[in-house]
Amino acid sequence: MIANIQGSQENSDELAIFLKRAVALNHRISLKSVWLVMMICPDKTDYLRCQKPMIMQKRIPVLFLVMLLALGACSTSREPLKSGGIKGISPEEAYRLGKIKNNPYIIEGRLYVPMSFDQAYSYEETGIASWYGKETLDQHNGQPTAYGETFNPDLPSAAHKYLPLPMIVRVTNLETHASIIVRVNDRGPFVDNRVIDLSAEAAKRLGFYEKGTARVKIESVYR
Repeated sequence: MIANIQGSQENSDELAIFLKRAVALNHRISLKSVWLVMMICPDKTDYLRCQKPMIMQKRIPVLFLVMLLALGACSTSREPLKSGGIKGISPEEAYRLGKIKNNPYIIEGRLYVPMSFDQAYSYEETGIASWYGKETLDQHNGQPTAYGETFNPDLPSAAHKYLPLPMIVRVTNLETHASIIVRVNDRGPFVDNRVIDLSAEAAKRLGFYEKGTARVKIESVYR
């Protein structure tokens, strides 16, 4: 390669030293690399001074690749927060399989239009929470939830009028600051001044089981 490079003997010697140094540093040398050095260092220029620019030039694609991988990781980080071993199909899996339930429905002559899956990602609301338990099972003869799952009042879960099913939210008691993450798999409560119905177990963990209701903050765990 050195014999094919046009230039003075001094420049050729300097280029030879440069190539030897690059080999000593385990840098791979190609014809493209030599051409790059010659372009950076025109005729009668010290090739040795171009070692750093060339190495930096070779490092730029690597740094660019690392940045792309980091951005890719950020863009796919829509994973929910730790949900304490919540069972059942996840919202992501339900969406992927086309099993998200957010069709409009009518209860006692009133039309309810649930939000889309994307809208649920930024959901946040403050209002009154209530709870339901075994009496609901008895009243409806063990009827499954709106998502078709068995309701168990002894496990944390929730019902919401507008969230797509299933969905995972964090509920915080604004009085006690107790917080819990629950999976929403049912519809309700159909009372105007209430925003969410929690299972008996969830109400106990939030500290309002005896009281019956509490002012809470509800937020998507994907925020």
